Amino acid sequence: MENVTGLNGQPIAVSAPAKLSLMQRLYQNKLAFFSLCFIVLLHLVVFLVPLVWPHHPDRIAEIGVHASWSLTHPFGTDELGRDVFARLLHGGQVTLLVGLAAMICSIIIGVFVGAVAGFFGKSIEAVLMRFTEAMMAIPNYFFVLVALTVLGTSPAMVILVIAFTTWMEIARVVYGETLKWKEYEFVEAAIASGATKMRVLLRYVLPQVTPSIIVAATLCIAGAILTESAISYLGLGIQPPTPTWGNMLQNAQQYIWTAPMLGFLPGIAITLIVLAYNFLGDGLRDALDPKNTK
Repeated sequence: MENVTGLNGQPIAVSAPAKLSLMQRLYQNKLAFFSLCFIVLLHLVVFLVPLVWPHHPDRIAEIGVHASWSLTHPFGTDELGRDVFARLLHGGQVTLLVGLAAMICSIIIGVFVGAVAGFFGKSIEAVLMRFTEAMMAIPNYFFVLVALTVLGTSPAMVILVIAFTTWMEIARVVYGETLKWKEYEFVEAAIASGATKMRVLLRYVLPQVTPSIIVAATLCIAGAILTESAISYLGLGIQPPTPTWGNMLQNAQQYIWTAPMLGFLPGIAITLIVLAYNFLGDGLRDALDPKNTK
């Protein structure tokens, strides 16, 4: 309740406008909300439809190669006679899981480096942030290509290599937020009360940094999906017969004039999911902004 002075000088109790929840604020950004709905729908389709879809992604159909669209094969068959829709679904599973797993690994590394450097400072800060800056100076794709050439192209290795080249931006965001929040009075009061620095960091500082981490996570997934698709297109990512949207693009490039849909479908899927995550990240940045009370 807020007190407002009336015409006669008497205070009038007026109800303060209720603060909107995160989902309500996100709903106000139609593009971000639509992107969230699209992401949820795409994940449901990619992970649930294969459970009931009758065609295996590696099984050669009887109707032959480059078959046109039909009820049994909605997107036709590819150059080997495999169902394109089934391969899109299974390829989407791999691509999305790689993006999610790489994001989790990247968040773990970035949050640890940024929070420790920002909170403890001094020599720890100097070492960790100089290492972060050195990693940022290395061209990401060059590092990824060299690492996968040397270490192999298994799904686990692809995830780790992508994560190891994308944690630096997250570390810088967390580092800056930690520097800001550790100066607040409630943090200093917790330290003065005898709480250990690690407890203060985990209990009082990191919860305040969480909104920035959430935004960074959505953008990180988009970057990881793009990276995985790019290296798979170059032949250094996850190898066939395991389908991913990236290696489906690679296989389709020689049929660009005879069967253009083989390249168009995974390409548009990559484009849409990356755009959706980017739009969602922008919307979350606004919705989680503490200054945004509308």
